[in-house]
Amino acid sequence: MFRIKAIFFLARRRYQWQLCSHHSIASCVHKNPFSPPVRFMSIPTTRNSPAPELRALNKKITHLIRCGQLDDAKALFDGMGERNTVTWNSMITGYVQRREMTKARKLFDEMPEKDVVSWNLMISGYVSCRGLRYIEEGRYLFDEMPERDFISWNTMITGYARNGRMDEALSLFNSMPKRNAVSWNAVISGFLHNGDVKSAIEFFERMPQRDAASLSALVSGLIQNGELNKAASILLGNGERADDREDLIHAYNTLIAGYGQRGRVDDARRLFDQVPFYPDRRRGDGGRFERNVVSWNSMIMCYVKAGDIISARELFDQMVERDTFSWNTMISGYVDISDLKEALNLFHKMPDPDTLSWNSMISGFAHMGNLELAFDFFRRMPQKNLVSWNSIISGYEKNGDCEGAIKLFIQMQAEGEKPDRHTLSSLLSVCAESVALQLGMQIHQQVIKIVIPDVPLNNSLITMYARCGAIMEARAVFDEMKLQKDVISWNAMIGGYASHGFAAEALELFGVMTRLKVQPTYITFISVLNACAHAGLVEEGRMHFRSMVNEFGIEPRVEHFASLVDIVGRHGQIEEAMATINSMPFEPDKAVWGALLGACRVHNNVELARVAAEALTRLEPDSSAPYVLLYNMYADVGRWDDATEVRMIMDINKIRKQPGYSWVDSSS
Repeated sequence: MFRIKAIFFLARRRYQWQLCSHHSIASCVHKNPFSPPVRFMSIPTTRNSPAPELRALNKKITHLIRCGQLDDAKALFDGMGERNTVTWNSMITGYVQRREMTKARKLFDEMPEKDVVSWNLMISGYVSCRGLRYIEEGRYLFDEMPERDFISWNTMITGYARNGRMDEALSLFNSMPKRNAVSWNAVISGFLHNGDVKSAIEFFERMPQRDAASLSALVSGLIQNGELNKAASILLGNGERADDREDLIHAYNTLIAGYGQRGRVDDARRLFDQVPFYPDRRRGDGGRFERNVVSWNSMIMCYVKAGDIISARELFDQMVERDTFSWNTMISGYVDISDLKEALNLFHKMPDPDTLSWNSMISGFAHMGNLELAFDFFRRMPQKNLVSWNSIISGYEKNGDCEGAIKLFIQMQAEGEKPDRHTLSSLLSVCAESVALQLGMQIHQQVIKIVIPDVPLNNSLITMYARCGAIMEARAVFDEMKLQKDVISWNAMIGGYASHGFAAEALELFGVMTRLKVQPTYITFISVLNACAHAGLVEEGRMHFRSMVNEFGIEPRVEHFASLVDIVGRHGQIEEAMATINSMPFEPDKAVWGALLGACRVHNNVELARVAAEALTRLEPDSSAPYVLLYNMYADVGRWDDATEVRMIMDINKIRKQPGYSWVDSSS
């Protein structure tokens, strides 16, 4: 969001406080009026230097505000017997930074003497807030100003532009007594911010004097609007004519990165190669147009995103000067392609690995299933952050070590690190996987206390409760989401109903979903077909299968065929179930054959049971289940010779019947 940053300047000669020149302040917002905020610090209008005690107190207020201790700063302000404009402006700055405009305005109105910085500070605060009344209040102060400078005009123009009110921005621009480059850039960036590429280019062409910063702002805006070809044309057409040509590299770097974001790696490389490279350049040399470390990093990132790690490494090895970003880009590139050996090699060569470097290695080892090495890196890293904890907890969760994930979460809390949405989502997945309802409910309480649940986190809650069989609690979370549900929310709730035998509720909710025009996915239909199978709704199951293909255009997967085989097989239509298997466009898996074998067991179709059992033994040669089921079927109908043959095959293949077991949640 656009705000005005604080500029604090103390003149060396005669200790006079002076207002920063328009040129120096303009340069802070010159590159892009929509860039991160610039904040003003107050400078007194008196020509006499303030007393040392007052200067010291003003510095302390500024320090407290920068450290986020606004209440302490206000207490110090209230206790001061003497204040100057710096004191007031510093305090107002703190409130403006927090968007507490009511408190800022109260101080502003109480100021015994205001300077131009005081007015600009308030205007910038108002225009940076969302809402019509704020920008109108900013305009009111602008009109009331006794004297305006460039910053006043440019701030107001940018405020109108970022709120989509380009007519008023243009009117103000045309009313300016004198314009600078920032004024032109504010309007150009405003057009680009509002998607008016044509007007932005026309305004750029009308600029009386352009520099590299103006060109960079236009190129960046065109890229954000998806106009890469226009950006390239303007950059190459105007680059030779730009002032401060050595600063032109920023525009080139922006376009290289833009190409990379859209997968146009060859175009990025052509542009990169057009920038001169002086391998013998000494550190500190400047004043000429050449590649800088950002150019190299941008091109390397293009290759990494495209999965071309070889080309990325070639460039990396050619770099004369590398920064931390260069090393981290290459390390994460190797992690992405699961080449942990080379990632580790670079990590050990890196001069000073930072937290991101350590986190990349932790994530890489966890993704590869090597929790021992992941935890070793986590344990040894000099400074952990929230991402470090999330990476290791997620690694344990993804690898099925639920107990380890929970222990890490307990350790995380003991060390004073507060969880965020990612932490809580991983823990809810742990609870769902281990069917730990009591722990899941405790995590839910953490969610309520710590964060405002977003859609993914609510979906995790629904899934956790549904997996644990707490269907009413899952539905309560689902209903609380109101209009914020996405298709995953619907799938989780329908799947919860279907997996716990609430077929009618699952199908009813699916009907609501389709009436609300929520587009179902293949996962939705897995749950719907399972619900039909549990409820014995053969015709409805067939109807939903056809609807999935013909109405919603979803290609059936093996899970859908398994459900359809289960639906018709349970109803005794074994031949149709076999015909369905034979019509599949891919090889049946164990779920398909298992559904057929189960149906044959119920309806005593020994011949097709043997076909299904033989298919299952090919898919799972070490499993005893198909042998035991087929043996029991032969025994039930008195075919003892066939039963004995099954037993002999088990002995020959050294298949042992697996003992049954139950899972008990001791916490309940």
